[in-house]
Amino acid sequence: MCVMARLNLTLDDDTFAALERDARGRNQRLATYARALLQEGLARRQRAQQARRWAEAYRADRPDARQLLRDLEPGELELLGDEDA
Repeated sequence: MCVMARLNLTLDDDTFAALERDARGRNQRLATYARALLQEGLARRQRAQQARRWAEAYRADRPDARQLLRDLEPGELELLGDEDA
């Protein structure tokens, strides 16, 4: 038996309206759409963290830095460090 955790989340009116509008536009239930957005955001953050680790390894001139650099997608190198922009 699989028991899923629940999350009680309070959203401002504008955010809730945008979320509801997007879910409706995709013919998805609100909770299903919100879960997908959270999963997508978490995956994106994990990829960004991995890219930062690779970039740090490259700057530190680790022996395996060239291989790590090859694993990065071309656009990721340009975006490194721009998360707060």
